[in-house]
Amino acid sequence: MKQLIAFAVLLICLTGCQPQPKGQVSNTAGYRLTPADNAFLDSLQRDTFRFFWETTNPANGLVPDRFPRPSFASIAAVGFGLTAYLVGVERGYVTRAAAAERTLQTLRFFANAPQSEQATGIAGHKGFFYHFLDMKTGERFRQVELSTIDTALLLGGVLSAQTYFDQNNPAETEIRQLAEQIYRRADWTWFQTRSPYVSMGWHPERGFIKADWKGYNEAMLLYVLALASPTHPVGPEVWSAWTQSYPWATFYGQAHVNFDPLFGHQYSHIWIDFRGIRDRYMTEKGIDYAENSRRATYANRAYCVENPAKWQDYGPAIWGLTACDGPKDTTVNSRKFFSYRARGAASTGIVDDGTLAPTAAGGSLPFAPEICLPALRAMKARYGSKLYGEYGFRDAFNPTYRYPSRFANGSTETGWFDIDYLGIDQGPILLMAENLRTEFVWNLMKRNPHIRRGLERAGFTGGWLAGKQ
Repeated sequence: MKQLIAFAVLLICLTGCQPQPKGQVSNTAGYRLTPADNAFLDSLQRDTFRFFWETTNPANGLVPDRFPRPSFASIAAVGFGLTAYLVGVERGYVTRAAAAERTLQTLRFFANAPQSEQATGIAGHKGFFYHFLDMKTGERFRQVELSTIDTALLLGGVLSAQTYFDQNNPAETEIRQLAEQIYRRADWTWFQTRSPYVSMGWHPERGFIKADWKGYNEAMLLYVLALASPTHPVGPEVWSAWTQSYPWATFYGQAHVNFDPLFGHQYSHIWIDFRGIRDRYMTEKGIDYAENSRRATYANRAYCVENPAKWQDYGPAIWGLTACDGPKDTTVNSRKFFSYRARGAASTGIVDDGTLAPTAAGGSLPFAPEICLPALRAMKARYGSKLYGEYGFRDAFNPTYRYPSRFANGSTETGWFDIDYLGIDQGPILLMAENLRTEFVWNLMKRNPHIRRGLERAGFTGGWLAGKQ
């Protein structure tokens, strides 16, 4: 039954799209952006860019986890922000000199921030950084973990800046030097407490987190960077172990490596163009990781269209499950609702409380523009200023949660609408929109020798890796 429903979903014409063939290699070239698409993306990218440019602390480059509610800084959001500044230059939002100055302040902070095994008064240890930092002091926020994945996302932005700022002037020369210094300092082997995997994190109070990066998720970038390290590289056996833990399954008619929240199919792809390059695992499956993400996006949408729990407003153009804010951790009328949660739908699990996030479609723009663009445009048109504000899309909304007396922040008689923008969800919207339109971030990172080396050590071949550097 689910397969028949998924097939029918692909043929739905309400979104004004034609389903892509299930070819072996994903390709954005099959979709032609219309003038209306470009006008929409122009405003979306401009507004979303301003989140990073205007909410960041210019003194240290730290980007808030969320805004407008007071927040700590997210080091992953800093990584998205560093790459966002480059898009800002290319789009004419800011000058190259202004972006270089902001980038330089950011890299100086991370290069010089205190690191040690102490629990307080520091920003990191062993070349890694704590998940959240105080926006002003840059010190560890409360007792959060030393995070391997958030450091990896930060490094994605650091290395993009290293590649982009290639001019021979004092500012850009220092950017390149600091970026190399920050990347080289990360001791990936220290985190291999259960070799060959890399641990998810560490606390000075209780040691390594008892979970490693395996299965399938956003950690592809982490392992590429760990493999490429010039100073503390992990061995190539880590990639084969990583892929052996993949959960390949068919969900809503789409055979792919499953992971329920869509962000796991998006984050690594922001900086790495996986189209046409394959490791041993994907060679055997006959697809690439970009095609895998396309299938995951279609499966996520098909689940929402079927809408087994009968949530309000779900449909062909209103869909998208991923990690995001939510109304509240509560049960109302026998329905469970959550606050922040990794929502998603796949064979690996279903977490769905009626809360949708625009970044789910936004982060998949290059994989399936024919369904993602209509979704974003429909959300903006249908919900207006309740969902779309000065910095683009607010993080999430739940049309079913209509209990304003129970929760003041965003709840109305027509549903719950987040009042915050989240940096880690704004970044994928802006950067993947740019990859759809120009492939800018992808093409930039193809020039970074660390990214190329990591992919080659993981066993990737073909496509752009076969060309000259």
